[in-house]
Amino acid sequence: MYGPLGKVLPRRFRSFPLGDKAHGLAQVLWCKDPQEIYFGLLSQWKDPAQVVMRSREPGTVLTNRGECNGKSDIEHYMMYVDSLSYLPDDVLVKVDRAAMGVSLETRVPFLDHRVVEFAWRLPLSMRIRNGQGKWILRQILDRHVPKALIDRPKMGFGVPIDSWLRGPLRDWASELLDHKALRDEGLFDAAEVSRVWREHIDGVRNHHHALWCVLMYRAWANHWHVTVGA
Repeated sequence: MYGPLGKVLPRRFRSFPLGDKAHGLAQVLWCKDPQEIYFGLLSQWKDPAQVVMRSREPGTVLTNRGECNGKSDIEHYMMYVDSLSYLPDDVLVKVDRAAMGVSLETRVPFLDHRVVEFAWRLPLSMRIRNGQGKWILRQILDRHVPKALIDRPKMGFGVPIDSWLRGPLRDWASELLDHKALRDEGLFDAAEVSRVWREHIDGVRNHHHALWCVLMYRAWANHWHVTVGA
């Protein structure tokens, strides 16, 4: 529905996954408060509890949301959760693995504890202003770096998993997402996962983010012979 719209947009907007963004927005319209919107955007499944039949996941900042209720505003809340989850469990570990894979040492100077502590003490208005993040850092960089380098859009290094799952990874994924295997395992709702897998294969929707979560667990569990009851 939203994919063809990208063809009529200015070229500078065509690199954005418009369909995924639109569907993500539609998915959180039902949310009743900013915290619920935030977690709705974090989740690859609209309602994870309907997909995971039984979960023995220990309590985390993502599951025990009440422990963050003391945060005075949604911006601080999101920063807090990201600093305890997305930062160490996603971007930093990926950078470290990629660097170590080629014997390259990387450093993250902005995560020096003195910089982090200073940043947390700053009022929110010095971090976000007029809808722009990292405001104070941008002011400092303006003195030393050409503005064209600071205001460039982010350039990620994602890979085309959506097309890989329909192509070279299809047999591998089909085996891991086998309906009977999912049903026998008893962890995931086999019918729901199978429905999403069919939609992805048929090109109805791009579900690669949601499917990748299940695939990674299934591949890990198969490798280590993990069972739900263990």
